[in-house]
Amino acid sequence: MSRTRIDPNEEGYAAFIFDLDGVVTRTARLHAVAWKRLFDEYLSQRSSRRNGSIRAFEDDDYRRFIDGKPRYEGVRSFLKSRKITLPYGDPADPPDRKTICGLGNRKNLLFQEQLATGGVEVFKSSVAFIRKLRRLGVKTALVSSSKNAAAVLDAAGLVDLFDVRLDGVEAERFSLRGKPHPDTFLEAARRLGATPEQSVVVEDAIAGVAAGKAGGFALVIGVDRTGQAAELEANGADIVIEDLAELKVRPISSVQRSKAAEALPDALSCAAGICALFAEKRPAVFLDYDGTLTPIVTRPELAVLSADMRAILAELASHCSVAIVSGRDRADVAHLVGLESLVYAGSHGFDIAGPGGLQEEHEGASAFLPALDRAETQLRGEIAGIKGALLERKKFALAVHYRLVARNRIAHIQRAAAGAAENQGLRLTTGKKVFELRPDLDWDKGKAVLWLLSALDLEAGDVVPLYIGDDNTDEDAFAALWDNGIGILVTDASRRTSAQYILSDTQAVERFLRSLSERLVRRD
Repeated sequence: MSRTRIDPNEEGYAAFIFDLDGVVTRTARLHAVAWKRLFDEYLSQRSSRRNGSIRAFEDDDYRRFIDGKPRYEGVRSFLKSRKITLPYGDPADPPDRKTICGLGNRKNLLFQEQLATGGVEVFKSSVAFIRKLRRLGVKTALVSSSKNAAAVLDAAGLVDLFDVRLDGVEAERFSLRGKPHPDTFLEAARRLGATPEQSVVVEDAIAGVAAGKAGGFALVIGVDRTGQAAELEANGADIVIEDLAELKVRPISSVQRSKAAEALPDALSCAAGICALFAEKRPAVFLDYDGTLTPIVTRPELAVLSADMRAILAELASHCSVAIVSGRDRADVAHLVGLESLVYAGSHGFDIAGPGGLQEEHEGASAFLPALDRAETQLRGEIAGIKGALLERKKFALAVHYRLVARNRIAHIQRAAAGAAENQGLRLTTGKKVFELRPDLDWDKGKAVLWLLSALDLEAGDVVPLYIGDDNTDEDAFAALWDNGIGILVTDASRRTSAQYILSDTQAVERFLRSLSERLVRRD
């Protein structure tokens, strides 16, 4: 089937609304098993009492009469197909009562048994597609007839995937008619702040596709998992695909990727979902040092790693590749961490070393050493006497720290750093209370991370890179991993970032890394 390219910005799509079962998760199979058990038991008992036979529940019955509909409506619809009439009853009916509500409640118990024993499988391509939409700034909603949607999302670790969840519980609470009526889709769009003309519906059920069409949505995408493409089209699907991997979102610029940090989800709250990615995939963990593994301190030598954090890093490194990517000299950060099992990329990645004889210095960086020497001499003279100013020479960089400098003297330091950089042909960058002079080369933390992924043979499809950092220089790594990795910014301040999650401080980083480590221990 041909691939379909979607450009939400150009086409004006502000919101995507997804069904759950059969689109995001594979729980449709669990539902189908529960429905079959319910009706096989009920029809068998009814046939015995009436000394006759009633055609048993068949696979096609689930698709024709039940899929996509509210639970009680599914009971009523199937029974009608067998010319069976039961009183509606009450939603509080016990599961052994022979009413529509009683049978529906019995089905729910059977489904929960299936969920507890069988777990939840997800369509990874669907999750990847939705995450890409969210990075683009497109709002997402889940609309499901199931009253178990929250439990399913929690079990699958996908709680953070949607801005709005409108399930069977919510539909009942607000008296919204279920599919094939468009009420739930329209309400989801309203909660997202979008009109139907700005919204896309993604459904695998005939009733869901019909609901999207009836609601006047801009685009209705049918997902054909069971060979019903013609029926999906006949009921209103504008596009029919077999998997969301066929949908391609137009790449976006770094400006579009940048978001306000305070609008990002907290990685600790989403830890279960993030860690769930590594049930089958391998993580490759990249970490900044200052402000990420240790709090920001007044002088660089005071940034001492805690024993607890060191133990977590050691445990992580026994289950996956772990690299420290720092602006510090490689030897300095390696000494501070004190673990031989880790890879160390110092001077923003210009100097790399690790286990197994890994060793790499950027081939052009050494040519800038004389320029750095001259810049150091120039700067020492120009900032001499400024109280609190600290000049730190690294092998491939020169850092001027001004955290302890009076505010009225910072501009002088900035002019001095800019002048030295211009005079010596160096690049001037900024960080947290620091001006830094580096070789003027097309190299940064992001390119260093990509080099390490290649050098460590971590470019396979079963690897998910994860980068945690707090500084402006870490944005290069977030951007480099934007399409195929996870970026987590450590901050409690308002700023723009290309990361996808945030953590408030180094304590939160420790808790997150501990969760990841524990997940990998259980997996292995």
